[in-house]
Amino acid sequence: MTLHTLAGEADAEDPLAALRAVRAMRRELDLHEAGLVRRARNLGYGWQMIATALGVTRQAVHKKYGRR
Repeated sequence: MTLHTLAGEADAEDPLAALRAVRAMRRELDLHEAGLVRRARNLGYGWQMIATALGVTRQAVHKKYGRR
């Protein structure tokens, strides 16, 4: 399911359906973020540059993605 579709479902009147859509969106975004971090590293970007783009510390992004 696409993020666009999930975003629409997150507006559902049924709060449980909306919560399931939000959970699915979070999972999709996490996978997308991981792929982008890997791509940035493969292109030679440093942890600090990636961390700045994500709005987190260098240590946080390295801890999350550095050992994969």
